[in-house]
Amino acid sequence: MKTSSLFVLDLIVWFLLLRSILCYTTFNKILLPSGVTGPESAVFDRGGGGPYVAVSDGRILIWLGPTVGFVDFAYTSPNRTKQLCDGTNDLQLGPTCGRPLALSFNYRTGDLYITDAFYGLLVVGFNGGLATQLSGGHKYLSGIDVESYTGFVYMTDASFTPDSTGRLLKYDPYNHNVTILVSSLSGVGGPAVGSARNYVLFPDNVNKNIQRYWLQGPKIGTSEVFLTDCGSPKNIKRATNNEEFWVALEKQIQQPTPGYSQPQGLRVNGSAAVLQTEPLTEFLNMNIAVVQEINNAIYVGSSHTNFIGVYTN
Repeated sequence: MKTSSLFVLDLIVWFLLLRSILCYTTFNKILLPSGVTGPESAVFDRGGGGPYVAVSDGRILIWLGPTVGFVDFAYTSPNRTKQLCDGTNDLQLGPTCGRPLALSFNYRTGDLYITDAFYGLLVVGFNGGLATQLSGGHKYLSGIDVESYTGFVYMTDASFTPDSTGRLLKYDPYNHNVTILVSSLSGVGGPAVGSARNYVLFPDNVNKNIQRYWLQGPKIGTSEVFLTDCGSPKNIKRATNNEEFWVALEKQIQQPTPGYSQPQGLRVNGSAAVLQTEPLTEFLNMNIAVVQEINNAIYVGSSHTNFIGVYTN
């Protein structure tokens, strides 16, 4: 007969096993305001508030619950007017309205860092409003992750074409310098720093792999292929569990029609082991941008929708 301690150990093992294979069976939408599209982000503040989303008309919106819905939180362009910009998805208005793409909180300070296609790197405080530009002159800042302990900001500079001019960058908030960590990248997506702060992962979606750049240890300052044959990865976000990540990616499938793109959420750990593959069937043939986990749910953003998708179990 097993002792009570062995029984408890068995329960823990079974719980961890179920956690690793648990599927998200329920799907709901959080609709954006009428006429607004393109939520390419879904982040939460240190109190769990949100999601905050960056949308195509130049605003960052915050969800205040089903009674209130989404309301304005911040914007990136000093030239923006609500009359001209609210509800637009015209890229020609980008220099006037702004186009924020990715968001990441510094959980120690409460500041929200933003990458914008036209205004580069910006930051806004917990009260929102007009964001302050920190670094401009980039081609197309497409992804961001703030390491809250050090305050360093890791971001990716891509381009509109699948060339090899993408870069992984680091912004130092203390001296305001931007350092190039890795260059000559193709189709680079959003990065994520490991919970131990010793490396940063970033997607190379043209070459269909994920790379790792070492921030500490014997390999410091070097990069290597972390995961291959994983479809076309877009952005990476830290998962709830330490040293786990959610990757937003697309894979080509043959059903229901050959050549269709099937978005997926891929959960991996720091050893490059795939822990979970979640088919995001409600986004079939769409370009998803982010998969963000919180409170046993994943929030999915896409440049093609007027909603944030929420998968729960």
